[in-house]
Amino acid sequence: MSTKTEAKSPVTNMVELPPVGTAIIEVKDIGKRYGNIIALSDVTTSVRAGEVTCVLGDNGAGKSTFIKVLAGAHEHSDGELLIDGEPQHLSSPRGALELGIATVYQDLAVVSLMPVWRNFFLGSELTKGVGPFRRLDVDAMKSITKSELAAMGIDLRDVEQPIGTLSGGERQCVAIARAVYFGARVLILDEPTAALGVKQSGVVLKYIAKARDRGLGVVFITHNPHHAYPVGDRFMLLRRGKSMGDFPKAEMTLEELTSMMAGGTELESIAHELEKTMGTDSEVARTMKAEVT
Repeated sequence: MSTKTEAKSPVTNMVELPPVGTAIIEVKDIGKRYGNIIALSDVTTSVRAGEVTCVLGDNGAGKSTFIKVLAGAHEHSDGELLIDGEPQHLSSPRGALELGIATVYQDLAVVSLMPVWRNFFLGSELTKGVGPFRRLDVDAMKSITKSELAAMGIDLRDVEQPIGTLSGGERQCVAIARAVYFGARVLILDEPTAALGVKQSGVVLKYIAKARDRGLGVVFITHNPHHAYPVGDRFMLLRRGKSMGDFPKAEMTLEELTSMMAGGTELESIAHELEKTMGTDSEVARTMKAEVT
């Protein structure tokens, strides 16, 4: 008789998480080269149980490359990647998943017209019965979906509703709950608030905090310091593929984080160039100069 349903019950599917503050992932001077092109170099940070590590940077800063290294999509070229203190070279996303590292990408792997519960178990459906009598265990999947979403604080009236009818924030949260249920110890979130309004961004930040409070290590990739600061415990800033530093929240104010993200020296150069090309009396030049003084 099949035991697949039992193996995926809410109790037996839970993974044992290390104590809060324990380093699950550590990267030391990590780098990634594509031939002669250096996409990432000298990046050092850690992802700890029960904490949110925020990775910030503008487009082209190296955030996508960093995600791919942690998610197992690309092997790192330089430095060390430690998982549970052991050196690793991740060569596939499946290898990362087996170590409890799950990635939720910005575009989300969901089928809009399918119900929420079908998307929750997409590719990992529960079955019952044997041989030619094997069939989907729909009742179990609906029940688990509803209880797991409730555990994350998501109260859906009906898990039969198409996932496309949910808001962007709610869809992100279903993806987070799914990763948690299927054994994630580290959750990597790729710009989850980028395409959302203020209210829906707040919904996603709430569930990031919920995942942290359940003991997961969370990597929150974003370009918005105002989204990162409320939930972040550690901030690692990237610019042009290099780390600008790795700071615990106690050592970094929102104003300092925003200033580093804005790139003070670059803004000064732009202000100087505007003064030269538009004149010191230009309103645009004066406004830019005021921003950096």
